[in-house]
Amino acid sequence: MRTEVLVVDPQQPAPEAIARAVALLRAGEVIAYPTETVYGLGADGLSEAAVRKVLEAKDRPAEKGIILAVADAGQVASLVTRLPPTAQRLIERFFPGPLTLVLPAAEVVPPSVRGPGETVAVRMPAHPVALALIRAFGRPITSTSANPSGAPPPRTAEEVLAWLGGRIPLILDAGATPGGVPSTVVDAASDPPRVLRAGAISEERVRRALA
Repeated sequence: MRTEVLVVDPQQPAPEAIARAVALLRAGEVIAYPTETVYGLGADGLSEAAVRKVLEAKDRPAEKGIILAVADAGQVASLVTRLPPTAQRLIERFFPGPLTLVLPAAEVVPPSVRGPGETVAVRMPAHPVALALIRAFGRPITSTSANPSGAPPPRTAEEVLAWLGGRIPLILDAGATPGGVPSTVVDAASDPPRVLRAGAISEERVRRALA
């Protein structure tokens, strides 16, 4: 497989580039795209077959589950059986941004996406290219770093190409990403919500948002 690299403006990606990526997503393929931290692998988050292609590209086991990236709160609601008021407050305060919420998964969520206890993890990336891609696709996409399992997460398209060239058909190259601390993961299904993984948003800020 030849891996195409499309250079895009990080703030205003060309519609033609987004359309090319969306066409591949609709065909069940996997692409690489930039986020506010590192480059991620995107596929149709509601397709078990597409998600398995992501896992194959990363050499990653399915039992871990995969985060889904959304473009708005409506997409979050479509993925869960319930959205507690506390989760809604966290969405209003921190989306888009480096916060991942773990919520009870609806039936539409594929098995390979689900985490322990029939949950789904969702976030809204704070990057114009990622948001343009998800909005144009109209469905959540996978959000997992674009590297083989155990390798350092890539901050540039060149690093993605070195890791996954020949395994995926397209990389959207928006230049170097900031890298840094990963998203904070919060179990928003519990009452009160609890931080499962510390990250870019401190536990204190999460508590203040819920006060």
